[in-house]
Amino acid sequence: MPLVAYFSMEIALQPDIPTYSGGLGMLAGDTIRAAADLRVPMLAVSLAHRKGYFRQRLDASGWQSEEPATWNILDHAEEMPARVFVILEGRKVWIRAWKYRVTGTTDFYVPVYLLDVDLPENGEWDRTLTDSLYGGDSTYRLFQEVILGIGGVRMLRALGYAAIDRFHLNEGHAAFLTIELLREEVQRSGRQKCTAADVEAVRDKCIFTTHTPVAAGQDQFPMEMVRQKLSMPEIFVDMQDTLCIDLAERLLGAEGTGEHSSPPGGDLRLNMTYLALTLSHYINGVAKRHGEVSRLMFAGYQIDAITNGVHAPTWAAPPFQGLFDHHIPGWREDPFSLRYALAIPTHEIWDAHQQAKQDLLDRVEILTGVRLALDVFTIGFARRAAAYKRADLLFRDVEQLRSIAKKVGRMQVVYAGKAHPQDRPGKEIIQRVFAARSALGDEIPIVYLPDYDMALGRLITAGVDLWLNTPHPPMEASGTSGMKSAVNGVPSLSVLDGWWIEGCIEGRTGWSIGEPVDASQPDMDRAAADADSLYERLHHIIVPMFYRDRDRYIDIMRHSISLNGSFFNAQRMLQQYVTKAYFA
Repeated sequence: MPLVAYFSMEIALQPDIPTYSGGLGMLAGDTIRAAADLRVPMLAVSLAHRKGYFRQRLDASGWQSEEPATWNILDHAEEMPARVFVILEGRKVWIRAWKYRVTGTTDFYVPVYLLDVDLPENGEWDRTLTDSLYGGDSTYRLFQEVILGIGGVRMLRALGYAAIDRFHLNEGHAAFLTIELLREEVQRSGRQKCTAADVEAVRDKCIFTTHTPVAAGQDQFPMEMVRQKLSMPEIFVDMQDTLCIDLAERLLGAEGTGEHSSPPGGDLRLNMTYLALTLSHYINGVAKRHGEVSRLMFAGYQIDAITNGVHAPTWAAPPFQGLFDHHIPGWREDPFSLRYALAIPTHEIWDAHQQAKQDLLDRVEILTGVRLALDVFTIGFARRAAAYKRADLLFRDVEQLRSIAKKVGRMQVVYAGKAHPQDRPGKEIIQRVFAARSALGDEIPIVYLPDYDMALGRLITAGVDLWLNTPHPPMEASGTSGMKSAVNGVPSLSVLDGWWIEGCIEGRTGWSIGEPVDASQPDMDRAAADADSLYERLHHIIVPMFYRDRDRYIDIMRHSISLNGSFFNAQRMLQQYVTKAYFA
């Protein structure tokens, strides 16, 4: 019987199941795959997202439009007979679950339960509530989070999971599960009100991983809307014990309880991050720096750090899988053994890389009609298109970039990434990349691959010569795309933020952009300085080495596998969760 229940609003299970939008879902999928490999007794809960995140369409100017990413759940998952309900606006909304199996390197599997409200018992609008990932308005999002948190716990009970020891909240979307657990404690005790013992019992069961280093990323709902839409006695029990009154005030944003809960003007809001923080006994950020940032953001909470990792067998390209199978038998079961990549001959590393690069370039031609050259230095950038990730930093000085290509060596760039449908600044960044493409023309060919997904991510992270990452520090919680590149021997050129502070050994696993930022420093515009640093590294170090000292460049590739690929893996990450949180 599973001991750990892992809740996440999105999970990247496989490329043709579009139940993910970006790094959060990728991490969730890699966590579950690692659990299956390590035989950790775990199950996972998410929503079915029958229409996925969205299919991205880009016009000639780079303006993004969206279409539903519909998929057939019957092709991938097994319907469970259990039915549970939650109360939304005074009516019952019924929930079913679909079971998907994630199988590890042996026959051990982790069940993933995808919650679904598309049932004839529900009203027409209610049946859409689990359709779209991060879609709809605030009411839609609130109802989704009730279904995930409260409905998820109820579904597990209905499926027979009565003895779950730990509930792991992957971000605050599932925080309502803490309230359902609190209701269970009160009901189990036979008392009529919540007590301190009930609160502590729930805290002991809950683990919270925060991924949000900015306040704007925390889900918050106006309390007036919460009161109108949800059944308050059911959700918040009867908090009349002194400790529970204090807890309720903190969660509900009562006046006088702190700047984070009550915005100016007395608009009381329910902050899902604070709900998770307050009712979890173990809290962690997803990189050492992110832990520091989180402790500053959420003063008064004890916040640890477990740096993210990626599932190496999933992200290693087929040529590298074959290379590792030959030289490092057992690497799939023990990714730490990738440290022995230092013994792989450099020409074999290069041959595998050229095969992975050709696979990418073939896909580029299919998607865009552009034929990029195998022998030209290729930069990759594939991230969620959000303003703080600064996808256009490379083009801050187009003339300087053009000069580098003319004087030092030819370059070409592969881009990909989706902007949230309501994120206009993110969409405008994609347009700026398209504008740079037009300005540079054939001098520096640039392609922007549409509809970025897990399959494209595998090709790009393995097939480019350099991975570029340019977030505005300290806003990068961790970042895992560079870890995926490292498994494939692709070094990073990145701002010193998130995981790269730990992974960067200058000139050995890759290169840094700019200087590290103290987590307590006030926000400042670093774009000009970071762009200058980026150009300096390309002009004087990276591009010349690629063309004129290839053996040295390949040695850096080999060290990327040995030092970063071997450590920043999901198995190591999950082992830390096991020892620090799950069974501590």
